[in-house]
Amino acid sequence: MNPISKYLKLIEWGWNESWQASFDALASSGSVNKRLEPARVTAQLSQLYQIVAEDGERYAEVSGKFEYEASSRGDFPAAGDWVAAELLEGERRAVIHAVLPRRSAMIRKSAGNTMDEQIIGTNLDYVFIVNSLNQDWNPRRLERYLITVRESGSLPVVLLTKSDLCDDPAAFIAEAEQIASGVPVFAVSAMQERGREQLEPYLEPGRTVAAVGSSGVGKSTLLNWLAGDDLQTVRQIREDDARGRHTTTHRELFPLPGGAIWLDTPGMRELQLWDSHGGWQMTFADIEALASQCKFGDCQHESESGCAVRAAIEEGELEATRYANYRKTERELARLARKEQSAAARQKKHGGTRDKLYGRKPKHRSGTADLED
Repeated sequence: MNPISKYLKLIEWGWNESWQASFDALASSGSVNKRLEPARVTAQLSQLYQIVAEDGERYAEVSGKFEYEASSRGDFPAAGDWVAAELLEGERRAVIHAVLPRRSAMIRKSAGNTMDEQIIGTNLDYVFIVNSLNQDWNPRRLERYLITVRESGSLPVVLLTKSDLCDDPAAFIAEAEQIASGVPVFAVSAMQERGREQLEPYLEPGRTVAAVGSSGVGKSTLLNWLAGDDLQTVRQIREDDARGRHTTTHRELFPLPGGAIWLDTPGMRELQLWDSHGGWQMTFADIEALASQCKFGDCQHESESGCAVRAAIEEGELEATRYANYRKTERELARLARKEQSAAARQKKHGGTRDKLYGRKPKHRSGTADLED
């Protein structure tokens, strides 16, 4: 009998032979000795996780050993993770003992000055970067999202929502396609039921997709539209400045009628980058290509003769604002790398994990921290 056939419920949440193989490898490794079952983390709550196992939904906590051995917040389970859980008999609770190796993970730096990562979602096949065609449109923000999604191992798709409110969606599509070279770009309108067919290839059974973007861009409206049901409460945005109110308060997975799994996320006012050099290079590949044509290999693209980058800006082939964001994100990643190296050096000097060094436990608590910050 095919091993995954005993997990018919989990197949609805993306379980397949590949995940079965990962679970079997964990079970045979001897790293855990409990009677464990696979489950998927469907939501991160204030103090608990919501998971779905073969017998339905449960609330779960990590084991004491798991928490002790975790070296950072990124080690804890996140929405989208597959885990090995002990299902407590006679209760609707469970204990998570291990996280199966992730296939992808979208990560940003936590708000503030702490050197911690915050996982937005894991095991995502596609990430829909959602921008609305009103005052929310921000090309530079789109670049930051592209950096993070490309680094995650997921494939980005750009969705331009509320196309019914825009007189010329084609102009925005063209601009987005220029910024997100090689990435699919679609304009949709849930209000007018327009564009659903363009999304269907990304919503095949078993695939997990996420929607990310600012509050008010229509992520929850998209979910309700595609699900054909009011799964998430939708609030009106302020029309004077197109700023949204908080609707989604935590990250949560929802199965869609066609078999895909949708991760709805809270709006983010700021997306701080985290260890994203590869995604940065892909997002600014055009500028990197221009830089390789400069006369001098150490060209700083300021006032040097023979600078291909400055020439492209002067000739209108490269937007000055795009180049400015290229340099801004480059400096941001360099600062992050220096801070990481400094933290690693202190950890090596004093021993223990970074969290133990600073006298804090690597708690995974999400709560209202998931809201736009």
